[in-house]
Amino acid sequence: MIQTGISQLAPAVLLTKDTLSVDRAITSVADPTCGALLTFIGQVRNHSHGGSVLAVVYEAYENMAVQQLEKLQKLALAQWPTARIVIHHRLGYLEVGAISTVIAVATPHRAEAYEASRYLIEELKKILTIWKDEIWK
Repeated sequence: MIQTGISQLAPAVLLTKDTLSVDRAITSVADPTCGALLTFIGQVRNHSHGGSVLAVVYEAYENMAVQQLEKLQKLALAQWPTARIVIHHRLGYLEVGAISTVIAVATPHRAEAYEASRYLIEELKKILTIWKDEIWK
């Protein structure tokens, strides 16, 4: 497990083969100065490209992937400096329904939380070097 972080509760950036905790991510960004707290949860779906999926396997060169996540967090904080951000991604074999990604964002106002969360997931999909192997039924 590679992590860097905001607090002892949950690191700001995490790649792990362990089950992700949405509650830990939320607790880590919650702050009395923030009126909005938004989570994005990505999960393994049962279909892709017209076929039935049983599971996926996520692999990464972990040191590089953590650096990419840290850079993404810094870029988001440059745009939303009052935001509190957690980005977690799971590696390994995940069955349908398993949580693969958790992004938690807390900001003073809701518009910022929505904008930052959308930015984070869209950029994560563009820049993060994680390989996904789908296991077909």
